[in-house]
Amino acid sequence: MGDIGSLLPMLLIFAVAYFFMIRPQIKRQKDEKKFAQALKKGDKIITKSGLHGKVVDLNDKDFSCIIETMAGRLKFDRSAISMEMSKKLNAPKEK
Repeated sequence: MGDIGSLLPMLLIFAVAYFFMIRPQIKRQKDEKKFAQALKKGDKIITKSGLHGKVVDLNDKDFSCIIETMAGRLKFDRSAISMEMSKKLNAPKEK
């Protein structure tokens, strides 16, 4: 009975870590993958490195996209696009 009593705190720590750390990260990864697949031409985006631009072409073969910026057109991997910032950009403006 003593062995189960000493394992209970460890199990509780693992459960808390799973629900507060591991599970949200898995959900975030799924959301980012869904976002990258839902990109379409004309979307205004910000890359994870902070580059602002507009999607002008999508390539499904290598999962990349061409982004038009003030400096010209650049090719990026879709995973380099920040989902959070594009949601913020596309959010309705408050009056």
